[in-house]
Parts: sequence; C-alpha cells; structure tokens
Amino acid sequence: MRLNLYGLTIALGILAAVIYMTREAKRSGLPGDIAVDAALWAVPPAVIFARLYYVAFTWERYRGDLSAILRIWEGGLAIYGGVIGGALGILLLSRRRKIPYSALTDLIAPGLILAQAIGRWGNFFNGEAFGRPITDPALQFFPVAVFTDGGWHMAAFFYESLWNLLGFLFLIRLKERFRQKGRGYVFLWYLIWYGLGRMVIEGLRTDSLMLGQFRISQLLSMALVILPGILMVFCLKLRLLLLLPCGGAIIFLLLGGFSQPWALIPGFLLFFLFAAVLLRSFLERGVKEAAR
Repeated sequence: MRLNLYGLTIALGILAAVIYMTREAKRSGLPGDIAVDAALWAVPPAVIFARLYYVAFTWERYRGDLSAILRIWEGGLAIYGGVIGGALGILLLSRRRKIPYSALTDLIAPGLILAQAIGRWGNFFNGEAFGRPITDPALQFFPVAVFTDGGWHMAAFFYESLWNLLGFLFLIRLKERFRQKGRGYVFLWYLIWYGLGRMVIEGLRTDSLMLGQFRISQLLSMALVILPGILMVFCLKLRLLLLLPCGGAIIFLLLGGFSQPWALIPGFLLFFLFAAVLLRSFLERGVKEAAR
C-alpha cells in the first residue's frame, strides 16, 4: 500500500501541473498540446536524474545491492536532481518544437512548484524527509510534528509542502508583472522562492545528503537565490547595492557550516532580506517604466 500511495502522490502532482499548464498555455498563445509534451519530455529524465543524484551521494547504501537502485518506490528521489533532469528534457523539447526555452520554463514554473507541494506528501507515506525529534509533548501533534521512526519529529515534508503552495500562489499573483520584463523571469522567481524555503527547511532535517560538513541541498539552495538574483540585477540594471545582503548571508552561512550554528539565523535572514529588496526594486522598476 505504501508503494501505491507514494506513486499516486507523485502522479497527482504531475497531473495538477499538466492541468495548470494546459490552461495557461492557451492564455499565453502556446500550442494547446505543449503541456502534455512538457510532461512527457521532462518527467522521465527528471525521475532518472533524481534517483542518480540521490544514489551518487548515498553510494554506501547501494554498493552492496545494485538492484536497490531501481526500487524508487522505497524513496530516494532528490528534487534537485529532478530539476536538472527535467530542465534538460525541456531543453530538448524546446529545440524540437522550436519554442523559446524561457517561454517554456515560465509556463512550467508555477505548475512545477505546485507539483512539488503535492508530491512532498509522498514522503509522509514513506516515512521520510522528517526533521529533528520533538520532545515537548505540547508540540507533538500534526502539522507541527509527525510520528515516524518510533517517535515524534518535525514535519519537515509538510513545512516544505506549505512553502511550495505559497510559492505557487506567489507566482500566480505576480506572473504577469514578471512577464512584463521579458521571458524567463517567472522561472527565476520560482528558483529564488524555492531556494529560500529549502535552505531553511533542509537545516531541520536529519537525513540530508552531505558534502563534508555542508548539506548539499543548502549549498544548492544558496545558488538558486544568488545566481538568479545577480542575473536580474545586471539584466535590469538595478543598483549593485542590492547584492550586499547576499554577500553577508554567504559569510554567515559558511560560518554556520563550520561549527558556528548561531551564524545560520542571521544568514537566513539576510537572504530573505535580499529577496524582499530585490522583489521591491524589480516591481518598482516596472511601475516607473509604465509612468514614462
């Protein structure tokens, strides 16, 4: 039954994304069948890369039983590997259908984060992606905590699901204003939104993939915030001073990775400040352009 629920949850997430993309494609003047094509071209490589990414960083778990690599229903799909695989699939689709890559990524971004919000519940059914133990009986209830692995733990999967759902609403609310600046900005704001949430929530988990002393997903989340932010600052000719909080955040989070846990909180706050200031400048630039 666990297999069915895990797979069903992922399938429901994909279905919700396809339904959204189908409706949005018509509004955007894209071919009506592009949503189904996007799923067919993106999902298989996304699953393959998500699994390979996870196996690569947990090789000791699989080296004695290579057949276990194929048992994806037991869990072990890394979202960042999935994003890389899906992005490659969409690149091939873009070339085949002769549709700009940025137009496809803007179409997919809201549907993708909605699929992630739904798919995270697969972790609940598999009893994975939970956080640190919660020992206070007053907090031992869902959705604050989840009972798994013999005790109460932070419901990290639920925190991320909720964050992704809010991200979907964020993108839906502002996507037209993002598109006024050109193609690709909806996707860039998806990267920033997801990176911010995953950066914090990953720090709560007990099953993170590690690279030395650093959580790999936190490093990648930092990149998802920093690189799109820098790109927007230069492409839209925004003030370089906007990047200052970003630099401070990097310093604090690196300190946090080197056995200085107190530095994580100011690091996270500076990244959120960076994103908030960047969003305000981004939107204000559009208002000023419209007033000219």
